[in-house]
Formats: sequence, C-alpha cells, structure tokens
Amino acid sequence: MPAIPPRRLSLQQIVEGQRRAAFVGREGELSLFRKNFATPPEDPCHRFVFHVRGNAGVGKTSLVHEWQQVAGEFGALSASVDEAADSVPELLASVAGQFAEQGHPLRALDRMLVTYRRALHDVAGRLAADGDEPSPAALAAAQAGLIAAGAIPVVGALAGGIDPAVVARGAGGLRAVFGGRARQQEEARLLAEPVRVLTPVFVAELGRVADAVPWVVLFLDTYERTAPLLDRWLADLLLRGRYGELPANLVLTLAGQRRLDPAHWGDRGRLVADVPLGPFTEAESRQLLHGRGVVEEPVVREVLRLSGGLPVLVSTLAANPGAAGEANATAVERFLAGESDPARRAAALACALPRRFDEDLVAVAAPTSDPGLYDWLHELPFVAERHSGHSRYHAVVRAPMLRLQRTGSPRRWKAAHDRLAEAFAARRDAAAEGLDPERLWAEQPWRRAALEVLYHRLCARPRTALPEALRAGIALCSQRPSRARYWARTLAEAGEDADNAVLREWGRDLLAAITDHGPRPTAALGLLLTRAELTDTDRAAALVARAWDRFRAGELDAALSDHGRAIAVDPCSERAHQGRAVILRALGRYEEALADLDRAEEIAPAWAWAVRERGETYRRMGRLEEALTVLDRAHALDPSDAVPLGSRGLVRHGLGRHEEALDDFDRAVALWPEYAWALVRRARVRTVLGDRVGALADLDRAEELAPGLAGTEGERGEVYRATGRYEEAVACYDRAIAMDPGYAWAHGSRALALEALGRLAEARADLDRALELDPEYGWAREQRERLG
Repeated sequence: MPAIPPRRLSLQQIVEGQRRAAFVGREGELSLFRKNFATPPEDPCHRFVFHVRGNAGVGKTSLVHEWQQVAGEFGALSASVDEAADSVPELLASVAGQFAEQGHPLRALDRMLVTYRRALHDVAGRLAADGDEPSPAALAAAQAGLIAAGAIPVVGALAGGIDPAVVARGAGGLRAVFGGRARQQEEARLLAEPVRVLTPVFVAELGRVADAVPWVVLFLDTYERTAPLLDRWLADLLLRGRYGELPANLVLTLAGQRRLDPAHWGDRGRLVADVPLGPFTEAESRQLLHGRGVVEEPVVREVLRLSGGLPVLVSTLAANPGAAGEANATAVERFLAGESDPARRAAALACALPRRFDEDLVAVAAPTSDPGLYDWLHELPFVAERHSGHSRYHAVVRAPMLRLQRTGSPRRWKAAHDRLAEAFAARRDAAAEGLDPERLWAEQPWRRAALEVLYHRLCARPRTALPEALRAGIALCSQRPSRARYWARTLAEAGEDADNAVLREWGRDLLAAITDHGPRPTAALGLLLTRAELTDTDRAAALVARAWDRFRAGELDAALSDHGRAIAVDPCSERAHQGRAVILRALGRYEEALADLDRAEEIAPAWAWAVRERGETYRRMGRLEEALTVLDRAHALDPSDAVPLGSRGLVRHGLGRHEEALDDFDRAVALWPEYAWALVRRARVRTVLGDRVGALADLDRAEELAPGLAGTEGERGEVYRATGRYEEAVACYDRAIAMDPGYAWAHGSRALALEALGRLAEARADLDRALELDPEYGWAREQRERLG
C-alpha cells in the first residue's frame, strides 16, 4: 500500500508559523500562562482570569495571539473577540461561530440567536404595518436608548436589515404585537432583555462543550474599549447563581490598557492574574533586531534610543533601520524610510492629525488623486485597528509626526486642523438631525463628533477656541456628566499635541477633579467658576449644572444656593428658575415653586420643561385634574420628551384610569429606555392590572439602571404582596426600609403583609412608625384604626 504523502501546510499556517518564529521575548508571561494549564482548577494557585495590561504599542495583542497558540497546545477550545463585537449578543454570536468552526457548535445558543433575529424582524414588520410613524426626535431617542440598553446591537450580523427606528417606536406596543401566546411572550422578553435571556443559555452550552475538551479559553482584546459594556456582565458571569454554573476548566483572558475597575472586580481579585506589560528589555529588543538582520552596533544603539523598548517602535525601526551613522535622522524619517513616494510620505504625515481616521477623513486630511492611499496606510506597521473605520496611529509614532508638522509649517498646521474641524462639524450636524437639543451631549455619535470639532479647533487656535471648549464642558456636565472625562481628555490631548501649556493645564486639572470625584462634575464645574473667564450666561449655566448635580446627591441646600446665585448673575435664566422650582417642590414649598415656574414661563412661554414641572408640581399637591391639563399641554409642546408622559401616567393611575396610565408609561419608556422612574411606576400599574410577570421584569430593569434604590424594592414588595407571597413581600420591604429608614410608605405596606401572616402586633407597630414619620399619612391612619 503506497504511503500517504503528508498534507501540505496552508498559506495561513505558513504565515502563522513565520509570525510565531519572529515573536521574541515575554518568556515570563508565556511561562505563567503555560503553567496555569498544568495547575488543576481546584488548586488555589490556579487562575481563572488573566488580565494583561499596558500602554499602546507595548505588544498586548501579540502576546494574546501567542497565548492563544499556547492554549491550543493544551487542547483548548478557544475564541478571540475584540471591540468589533460591541454588544453582548454580538460577542456571544462571535464565540459561537468560532466554536462551530472548531467542531463544537453551541446549537442551543445558535437557535436562541436565530429566534432573537427573527423576533427583531417580526416586530419590525408588524409595527411598520400600521403606518403610524413617530416623530424623528422620538425615533432617534428610542433608537439610541435601545442600543444603549443592549436590546439591539449597534452593528454586525445581529442587526440584520432591521430599521431600529421601527423597532424602537414599538416599545409601547409590544404587548399588542406579541399577543398572549407563551412563545410570543418569550420572544418579547428576549427582545427586551437579550442579555438576561441569552446568557444562561450560553453558560449551559459552555458547560456542555467543556465536558468534551480539556480547556475552554476566551480572549477579549482591546478591553479598555469594551469594559464599559462588558465589565458588569463578566463580573456577574463569575458570580455563582447569577447566570448558572460555569465549568471549572474555563479560562478568561482580558487585554487592555488600564487596571480592572475595582467596582466590578475588587472582590474577585483571587480569581485574576494581573499581568502588567512593560517595554522590551534591551536583550529582547536586540533579539528582535538580530532576527530582522539588524546587527550593526551603531544602528542597533540608535534603534534602542529612539524606540525606548516599545515593541511597535522596535519592529517599525527594525524594518527601516536607515543607514548607519545617520545620527540626526528623525524618528519620522525612520518610520517612513521604506516609502520613496513623496506624496505618500506627506499623506502619512497628514493622516496623523486626526485622532482616528476613516476613508473620508483621509480624503480631508490628505487631498490626493491616489486611489490606493487608504489601503496603503493600513499596510504601515504603526497603524492600529486597521479597516475598522476608527483606525489610528500608535501614540509613540503619532507624537513625533505631529511635532514635525506643528513646527515645520504653523500655517499648514492650522489650515489642516480647520479642514478637519469642518468635516467633523458636518458629521456633528448630521448626527443632530431629529435629536432633542436638550440631550445632544447624551447621544454618543453626536458627542464623538462634537469632541473632535473641539479638538481640532483647539489644535488650530488654542487661545480663541478655549472659551467654546469650556462652554461645551458646561453643557456636557449638565446633560451627561458621566462622560465629562472625555471632554477633559480632549483638552489635555489638544494641549499636548498643540504644545500649549494653558490647554495642558486645563486638561490636567479637569481630569484630576473628575478622577477624584468619580462621575460627579461638581469639582470640574467649580474649576470653571473660579478660573474661567465666563460670560454671565455661561456662569449661570455652570451654576445650574452644579446645582442639578448637588440635587441628585441630596445636597438640597447647596443646590438651592447655586440656583439662587445663578438667578442673581442672570435674572433671565429660565433654567435657573425652573431648577430652583424643582428643589423647592422637593422641600414641600409648593407655592414658592409655582412662583418660580411662573417666572420661567414668563421668560420662555413655549418652553415645555417649565410646563411639565408645573404639571408635576400640581400632581404632588394632589391637584390631579389640573395636573392632567397642564401635562397634556407639556406633551403637546414636546412630544419627544418622556418625562411629561411619565408624570401623566402616574396622574391617570391616581385617577383610576389604569389602561391609559399603562399606555403613557409604555410610550415614555419607548422614548427613554433608561427611564428608571417610569419603569418602577409602570410596575405599579402592571401589578394593579394583574401583569405580575411584567411588573417584576420592569423592576429588574430599573434595578439594573439605578441599583440600590428603596423605591424599587418597595414596589417589588407590592408585587409579591398582591400575589400572596407575603414572606417575600416582607423581605423586600425590609430591604427597602434598610436602604431608607424614613420610608413611611414601605412601613405602611409591610404592615398589610404582616397582617396577612397573622403578625398583628408587628403590623400595628409598622403603622405607628409610618405615622410617626408622616403624620399626614391618612391611609396609614385608617389602617391603624381598623386594626385597633
């Protein structure tokens, strides 16, 4: 029988072999990862999570690729995902696809993902059939909210051909669309809560395939970009009982620039091997250079000096080491030494100006007739995230390129940044179409383009653009304070890239203030108020923004003071009057609040926000019919605003018009899927209407959006009490009261659950406590008299 010739290696296998042969250094990191597979999971020394971290250009991705090969040596089933998977469903689909290619399909998960896609298309078709199109503003707000909530992916296979706007407009009509059949209700839940539904299926499938292979290894690269999306999900995944039992032979590997967030990972440190990655040692750098044929000592020393041991630079300079003795050769000349075309060299320099670039930005930064320029740029070894639409130069390469252009021709530097600012301004304006002007900074596409406009204007003209940048920071802190660090970083980076000390100082101090105070913008706004030369209008806006931050933190006196100062600075600030009215209302000073709202409406008669606050004030005063009339007017003034609908829903609920109330809450949540207040109140209405499952789903979602609120636990107790699950109801009320000991309503409701359990003495004590906390609590007084 003739011998069977050995199978030829594929082209990809040959290329991968050459890459691995060229890999140098990192012996300690490779050994650490390899030894982990020889350590049983039961051994305390075994690590279930590896986190490799380090600055750009330090070689994290190369090490992760090498680790994946090491895992394969131990028979591991592995999958690698980066920021291209920008939603949990996308990540799960990517993992499932890679596992299937290795002969281990996750069939149950695949079926669920197919169901998910089908449900999206089904809803789109059914909702489009009625032909009732919502306003552009409502569409945009609902679409952005659903994406942020993870209900639909931003891009990728799962997006299919869906028009998310059609899906978004249907959040208020999902009940009608899906009907009452069990399968349709399951699809409705899958569409509304894909992460909660898909993850247990994924965990179960992991357990199944893990029985058939020695190890299962998941690699998540560029984690600094996906951490905001994945941190909580991964931390919950590792928490016993949250989504199911994970197999012990699972290893998770994360690669990013920063340390893991202790808020999510602090109590899981014993699971994690932290692997900080620094520059190459001199020996490792010399090893790489020798492997590339760079052996002349003068050239080696020059490469070592220019690279600082950063692998991306060592690799780049090894490919183009230049002639020995060129002591005055700049880093930029060495980066581009392999390109003889002066037009392409100039284009490569010009494309360092934007922080990230795509094909359209290349045409703006480097106008040329060269049709292959964009693809050529992606062949350069220092370009990261190739063909992603967000390509970028490694920082260690970009910095000298910027310096060369800034110092070589200040006139061309300004003109190029002006062109880029105009290009981003066009993108910003396009992204604003259909959005609520009061929420622009809360919308990611608009915010990204607006920050790039600021960056390029600051680079071109630091002194004249600074007031605009500071004014933008006030608006950002008002609308989306959790993103203020991106604004501060924009100032810092513009200061560094434009070599402007004033911008550098502003960026440094703002970042420090934001870092020291977490997501709160109070300290950053304080810097603006004490150091910036603001107009009276801008100063009033900064005071109002700080007042709202203080109000959210429960610092009512300080918030009231800030609003008063804002009115003193700018008596015609309708926002200051409206904001002070909200605080006065919270303090029970209703007539004073109405007087401020009178002034706000006098200044801005058509401003819907002042009208809606009047309606909410009437509601809290118990003047429900007046509230209904005013909230109708507020909704007519701005149909895209979810808040008047939420308030009107609670008014209608108070008037016993529960179906109309539910419709209002459905529409409010469709416009603003992160509207936790409306979700909790909708749960109350659903409980009254007998939809206990829907009520609990609303409360689960509200808890995800705003964890630890007493009101959410109190409403959960109401759902359990309404279904006769009195012990569980009491436990919920207990947690609500522990969160807020002054929660009179929870004491009163717990009394009824205790009564149902026959614990009358405790029920009476709860009612006594409720009346002690709120002597005007008429319902509690009636119940106390009934119990005797």
